Amino acid sequence: MDPPIDRVLDKLAWMRERSIWPNGLRYLWTDAFGVILLVSLHKALGGDRWIEEAEGVVGDVERVLGRKRGLRIGQAPDRDGQYFHYLAMWIFALEKLGRFRPEYRKRAIEVVREIHPAFVLPRRGVIWKMKEDLSGPYPGYGLGALDPFHGYVVYRLLDPEALADEIEDMRTLVEASWAELTITQDLGLGMMLWMTHFFPDEPWAAAHRTCSRGSSRAAKRAETASFFALLPRAPRARAASARTGSSSSRSDRTSARTEGVSAPAAWRPSAQAAAVRTAASPSWRASVRRGSLGASPPTLEARTSGWARTTGSSSLRNSVSATSLAPSGLRWS
Repeated sequence: MDPPIDRVLDKLAWMRERSIWPNGLRYLWTDAFGVILLVSLHKALGGDRWIEEAEGVVGDVERVLGRKRGLRIGQAPDRDGQYFHYLAMWIFALEKLGRFRPEYRKRAIEVVREIHPAFVLPRRGVIWKMKEDLSGPYPGYGLGALDPFHGYVVYRLLDPEALADEIEDMRTLVEASWAELTITQDLGLGMMLWMTHFFPDEPWAAAHRTCSRGSSRAAKRAETASFFALLPRAPRARAASARTGSSSSRSDRTSARTEGVSAPAAWRPSAQAAAVRTAASPSWRASVRRGSLGASPPTLEARTSGWARTTGSSSLRNSVSATSLAPSGLRWS
């Protein structure tokens, strides 16, 4: 057996022994990565074990987190509401499982059609977090900067024909935002890098692949004691590192007054898809504080840091790291 497979199996056994995953509390983001892991093991090793286990996880998630429309964030009492990026990753996982069990691809399309009308404001943006019944935005939350990219990629992978209208909604948002998008948070950088490899020749992907790689290296250099600061207009702010599964970056909910380490400016693509430094803006602090859906959406920079809002438990860190080690894992298009 290949050494990477051995490492994955050892990690999975370790998680089971400690009731971390898949036998812990349900959490949609963690479970999505876990299903991808199990399907990847099936693809690598064959047999029925791994695909049946993936189906079992999906069934448990639907039972515990499933709602009339969409899926709740997590099983714990404080994991209420619905996040678009969690749902998008779940759809991606169902699509992968659907390659071996077609009914799950159909379910993924159903989920898109359940959630898309609630989350997407045509030509404006994608609401980052909704109330659990999708009746409206979750109080205090605005638009997600990376959500249009996530939806665009996942919808296209799932079914370009059946989801043509939904894909066009997302494409319009991507085209309107990619050239000025600044990503200031490490999980956002990683997610963007991951998304760019599916359609690498499209302008947004080519530009952000270059810029996100540069910003990722800068974030590593700036990291100190599990914190990093990569806020180009608030260089003395610090944010909790999502790479270790820690708690939320608060830069999108506060005025970023906290003193911390200095950091280099983040990179962003220009309209010509070149990497350029961002310029300071006196209105940035006010835009960071703004989390409502007012006349204009919150700034893209303010929303990207919200991707740090993770479970904070070892289930997230371990399932994601195990999935990244799998032979196909997240690189499987």
